[in-house]
Amino acid sequence: MTAADSIRRRPPADLDDPYERLAFARAAMEESVDLECGPALPLPVVADVDADGVPCRLYATKPDAPLFVYVHGGGWCYGSIKTVDRVCRRIADKSGVSVLSVGYRLAPEHVFPAALDDVETVISYARKSDLGVDSTRLAIGGDSAGAQLATIAARRQRDAATPLDYQVLIYPALDPMTASESYAELGEYGLDRASMKLAWETYVPDRMTRFTPDVAIFATPDLAGMPPTLIITAEYDVLRDEGADYADALVAANVPVVHTRYMGVNHGFARKLAVIDAARAATDQVASSLRSALTF
Repeated sequence: MTAADSIRRRPPADLDDPYERLAFARAAMEESVDLECGPALPLPVVADVDADGVPCRLYATKPDAPLFVYVHGGGWCYGSIKTVDRVCRRIADKSGVSVLSVGYRLAPEHVFPAALDDVETVISYARKSDLGVDSTRLAIGGDSAGAQLATIAARRQRDAATPLDYQVLIYPALDPMTASESYAELGEYGLDRASMKLAWETYVPDRMTRFTPDVAIFATPDLAGMPPTLIITAEYDVLRDEGADYADALVAANVPVVHTRYMGVNHGFARKLAVIDAARAATDQVASSLRSALTF
């Protein structure tokens, strides 16, 4: 059985409790790492960090490098530091930038704003703590739900007059309406509309809150002053169009943006470094963009 089969297979029929089923799915995702993502690349520094109560992992290749805070995806309910470990190692190795991966609290045990609070706690910790990095050069990014948390945190940092230097959004989940054309076109392909709708409802149970600026970035009245941005989307992904729409909105606000659509791949491709060529290309693009944006 392949790792993908492991993730797709149904839990045993006797797991009636939804939390048991959730635990099963989370474990299956973590079990896929070695097969889909490949062996762990050795780095000079790989260290678990307690960032004021939020578990993180630091990856570094040299001292006093700029810092990239990475927020994993998984529909706000799945994923972990482990599921993006290989991605973070490759980014650190290829960019020379240190990476701090965030183990934020997951829904439904912890609903909005717990995950966002954790990400902001990590940013604050990174600015003030002695991690052996240059936290005056600070970027944020993530994939899918993690990209949503990253860009909301970036907007809040902008509003607090502590702007970040750069953001990386890999197939970001940005639209609680789940109403873009790519949902209509691809809603039954891989990640489907029903799954995304459930993810949004689980993370933010209150419907009205789902459409406020701290959840829906498109509800932000003014995007001017957001950090320069790399957005990566996938051809066969229901989230494709909201990522493209956000790129357009940032351009309209005079924010420098690079938007790259990877063809022939679907949602979640970027972490599958061992099996998808485009995953390695996309991760290397992230590394190159960080090196250019932060090593000044």
